[in-house]
Amino acid sequence: MTKKRQILFSVTRGLLAILIAILVAMLLIFLSADGNSFAAKLSATGDALKQMLVGPLFRMGKNGTRFETKRLTDILASMIPIIFTGLSVCIMFSANQFNLGAEGGIMLGAFVTGMAAIYLPMAAGLHPIVAILLGGISVGIMMLLPALLKSKLEVSEMVCSLMLNYIVMYLIKFVLNTYLADKSKGQIQSYEFLESAKIAQLVDDGSKLSVGFLIAIAAVILCGLFMYRTRWGYAIRMIGINQAFSKYSGMKVGTIIVVSQLLGGFLAGVGGGIEMLGRYKTFSWSSLPGYGWTGITIAILAGNNPWFVPPAAFFMAYLSKGCDLMATYAKVPAQLIDIIQGVIFLFFAAEQFLSKYRQKLVVKSAEEEIARKQFCRAHHHSFSSCDPLFQSRKALFHRQKT
Repeated sequence: MTKKRQILFSVTRGLLAILIAILVAMLLIFLSADGNSFAAKLSATGDALKQMLVGPLFRMGKNGTRFETKRLTDILASMIPIIFTGLSVCIMFSANQFNLGAEGGIMLGAFVTGMAAIYLPMAAGLHPIVAILLGGISVGIMMLLPALLKSKLEVSEMVCSLMLNYIVMYLIKFVLNTYLADKSKGQIQSYEFLESAKIAQLVDDGSKLSVGFLIAIAAVILCGLFMYRTRWGYAIRMIGINQAFSKYSGMKVGTIIVVSQLLGGFLAGVGGGIEMLGRYKTFSWSSLPGYGWTGITIAILAGNNPWFVPPAAFFMAYLSKGCDLMATYAKVPAQLIDIIQGVIFLFFAAEQFLSKYRQKLVVKSAEEEIARKQFCRAHHHSFSSCDPLFQSRKALFHRQKT
């Protein structure tokens, strides 16, 4: 199948999965909506959908609907951590390693960065950089465990990383509560971060849109170039496609797998650090934040391609904001976003979803390739030189046919 048709299939599959997820959400909204009659429930469903699909960017009131910049910056700020977890999962999944540790990784990165922001005083420009790098390195080291167990002992990285998330969470809670908590506060939280560690805000509108957003976009560019313009990125993708072939062709499969997990862990940790210093004044997370699970959905929507992570992250942040607005104004549970994510994941994970459409595209591409080769042989041309001629004849034939 040609690259153009592969992209067409991926986009079609993604849009259809999203559409089905939204239809399921509509049904659930209708069933949970207030009202004793069908018309009342339908009206409540329409109001809820307006909040979910229009509300994230527009304020709706008696005077009409108007665009609000603050709502856009809220969405962009929400994209920062999930761009990093999306990139993290993209790289790990590209090596065919279903590592789910980005969820615990972003929490560990946030915790280590927060502690460095309290207990390692430095100059203002250097402090956040060092703190965030320490957070990223700590998660990279954390990811060594499932990576080494997979490469050396063939232990399932999915099970290992999933359990590791909860080990990390409870370990952080224990250390924070026992040794590092500010006992003068009414809840379990750390002392305040030093002023020198805080990240500058891009806009001063209360949205918490920090310089971290620009760092996230830079990370997307670097990851895209790494995966598609370097030898290491090529090796990671080849191992993901066919590990046995990569091994027999001379690639150091175990080393490359470990590198992919280290890099994915580092990205998740950096995302946690930037989120912590850009949005909070103290570390007070008492449970897993959910950014890692959202990152899995983003990586699936992006097809494990770093270049497509930002639009996928925008979609998920937009949808999350819409669900929060529904919960506030339409009395629909905000957990609906989890159901939508689950449905999207389900249809992407199902190999048979649109398999017949994919098969038709493969057959059509094969038929065109055979026709092109026959045309070239008949006219005694090389394949490269006669391809433009074949395409022009093909276009002329279609015009005459129509």
